[in-house]
Amino acid sequence: MKAVVFDGKALTLKYDENYPKPGIVNDTDVIVKVEYAGVCGTDLHIIQGEFPASKERPLPLGHEFSGVVHEVGKGSTFKVGQKVVVDPNRACNLCNFCRDGNYQYCLTAGINSTIGIWRDGGWAQYVKCPQDQVYALPDGITTEQAGLCEPYSCVSHGFDRASPITIGKKILIVGAGIIGNLWITTLHVQGHRDVTVSEMNKSRLDIVKGLGTGYRLVTPDVLASEKQLYDVIVDCTGVGKVMEISFKYLNCGGKYVLFGCCPPTHQASVNPYEIYDKELTLIGVKINPFSFPKAIGLLKSMGDRYLNYEKLGVKTYPLSGYKNALEDLKTGNISKAVFKIE
Repeated sequence: MKAVVFDGKALTLKYDENYPKPGIVNDTDVIVKVEYAGVCGTDLHIIQGEFPASKERPLPLGHEFSGVVHEVGKGSTFKVGQKVVVDPNRACNLCNFCRDGNYQYCLTAGINSTIGIWRDGGWAQYVKCPQDQVYALPDGITTEQAGLCEPYSCVSHGFDRASPITIGKKILIVGAGIIGNLWITTLHVQGHRDVTVSEMNKSRLDIVKGLGTGYRLVTPDVLASEKQLYDVIVDCTGVGKVMEISFKYLNCGGKYVLFGCCPPTHQASVNPYEIYDKELTLIGVKINPFSFPKAIGLLKSMGDRYLNYEKLGVKTYPLSGYKNALEDLKTGNISKAVFKIE
């Protein structure tokens, strides 16, 4: 089968037309024929050696994907032909973290066993998945829209961590890549209107403008000159230095949501007295524990008004065009690359 394969030892990618097609091993396995598979910022960190991933053997990356059921084990509840989306993360169900409902902290599962990072992922025509990680799509959600379900599940978890975010709060989104755009659409569909978006790349600001939310769009230098304060700041940049700068823009009682995944080498300095004096809250967000059902509900409520690829700045590529996809992401002319797999 066709796949884009990552070599964790050499930190290289290659397009392979003869990668082994997976087969059923366990009775509850599901083989998904992939239709859409996203390129995540974490994937870029993995390719650059900044984020841990499997080095045992070359394998397809891709932890954001949707498609249709191609084959099932004899004990599976799924049917061939069903439209599905896959949660790449799961609990080990044995450790205290998992049994307490927090598998994002698990030392063996969670992000340490992710499909597309530690196991063969969605940058391929077919993927073998345990059925407990597969979700049937309800009527009204296309596999194209569901290609965004995994990142929306992370946003959903982040929204829960930051809640309550009451209507009328002054909100700042820092970074208007795809994650920033997904936060923008999530806030807008839930009625938030006092939102400012900061992004240094003007082509990305143009993408946000096309979403039609009416949110205020600025560049970081404008933020620095205004000295406005915000009740909630969502940092989608994945850059430690940005946190150091924008943390100062929090109002008293404010919440700083550190959503973008920074490489482990990044550092940021904050003033402990300011945290005390203003009673500030710093919120980390790690993956998507049990938030896929909420994300599916969010997709269903949004529809094409918010999930239009063109409006979101999402561009599709064949697997063979992976070099173009990565290059376009680096230029910032698109917010996200998604493989459309035939």
